[in-house]
Amino acid sequence: MPTRHSRKASPVNSPEFDVIIAGCGPTGAMLAAELRLHDVRVLVLEKEAEPVSFVRIVGLHIRSLELMAMRGLLERVLQHGRRRPAGGFFAAIPKPAPKGLDSAHAYLLGIPQPVIARLLEEHAIGLGAQVRRGCAVAGIEQDDEGVTVEPAGGERLRSRYLVGCDGARSTVRKLLGVGFPGEPARTDTLMGEMEVGVPAEEIAATLAGIREPHHRFWLRPFGEGVYSVVVPAAEVGDHSIPPTIEDFRQRLRAVAGTDFGVHSPRWSSRFGDATRLAERYRSGRVLLAGDAAHIHPPIGGQGLNLGVQDAFNLGWKLAAQIRGWAPETLLDTYHSERHPVAADVLDNTRAQLELMSPEPGPRAVRGLLTELMDFDEVNRRLIEKITAIGVRYDFGEGPDLVGRRLRDIEVEQGRLYDLLRRGRGLLLDRTGRLTPGGWSDRVDHLADPTAAVDVPCLLLRPDGHVAWIGDDQRDLDDHLTRWFGEPVT
Repeated sequence: MPTRHSRKASPVNSPEFDVIIAGCGPTGAMLAAELRLHDVRVLVLEKEAEPVSFVRIVGLHIRSLELMAMRGLLERVLQHGRRRPAGGFFAAIPKPAPKGLDSAHAYLLGIPQPVIARLLEEHAIGLGAQVRRGCAVAGIEQDDEGVTVEPAGGERLRSRYLVGCDGARSTVRKLLGVGFPGEPARTDTLMGEMEVGVPAEEIAATLAGIREPHHRFWLRPFGEGVYSVVVPAAEVGDHSIPPTIEDFRQRLRAVAGTDFGVHSPRWSSRFGDATRLAERYRSGRVLLAGDAAHIHPPIGGQGLNLGVQDAFNLGWKLAAQIRGWAPETLLDTYHSERHPVAADVLDNTRAQLELMSPEPGPRAVRGLLTELMDFDEVNRRLIEKITAIGVRYDFGEGPDLVGRRLRDIEVEQGRLYDLLRRGRGLLLDRTGRLTPGGWSDRVDHLADPTAAVDVPCLLLRPDGHVAWIGDDQRDLDDHLTRWFGEPVT
């Protein structure tokens, strides 16, 4: 059984799948769905025999909500979540969201993690993806034609590409030998949802009376006597073993002088401040996405969102490679675009953790930043960073909008994002003079002089980022070639 990544001169047999995805969490499921929009043969291998059952609430930030809207998933997702204002995320500094955020979906959606995972898996299966549970990857071999994947105790499988979406302890990453540099965990935090045995007024009074601030400590009500409880752990422990209710009681007594009568936990976990980033997101025909590529503390709630956004960036590019129209360097832009985004997320979580320290120096800096966030520009910059609507990919020189995502504007046919559901590019033409021509099998055309955008024409990639702005057909053709390959003649 192979235990390391190796390269051979010729394939073992012809690929039976175009892409195998290791891991059916939100990242893997979203990637599978994106590939199926382009009729790519996808198999998802998930090591867990059953979906996770514990109910942990996660937050979908603005950019992830926009992506759900682009694929017609938003209304379904909204039915299972609770909207919250898009403020107070950065280091838990309680500032309201700035007014006029550049999005039609400027809120946070709290949703149970098993629910969003199930909805995305159902979406992928509905589009034709195959999912095999209880099937862990044990070995991989790649050659010039594809990848052979060896599941534990199963038959060898063959695909043209493999994507590791198998979490922080990624087997795929380890088999590839890709470096995962960063910092190990120095501190741990206990997190869970449970009932309390004292009135809300007593909880509020106790929290208000704590003289030394602990920004990694809170009790927040969910309703019906259930609270979100976060408290610093005594030491770094095994993250694969959830803390017990007695662990919570001991730490609550140490920090607050009382355990608040906590009981009946719905779920519990511990997280550390380990921060690591894969050295590369691609090695030949094997790629990494989500927690397999980056890990960081959950401060600011960016982890799940970052992984889903990885999948959105990678899906259409990998599909283009498989369908045969990808420009030579298109697949490599997955690393060049997403690796810096993850590096920025890791840095902002490092900064947030420092600001939550009870030490005098970080407390002083936190106080100063709290004052600065009263300036709209500062507050806006931090919220745009946390919610990923401030991301700008480097596409070279051009107007500031080039490389950024475009908000869901009004167009003649309704809403812009409704026109992106097929995962194709879009030429938004306010002049009525341009055409996608030989790229019309990959790029849709909307001639709409009333579109609510202050440019003559723009070209959108399937992930909603602006690839070009202008009004010249020859210049447009050059950019169509750059992103969508050679035209059909």
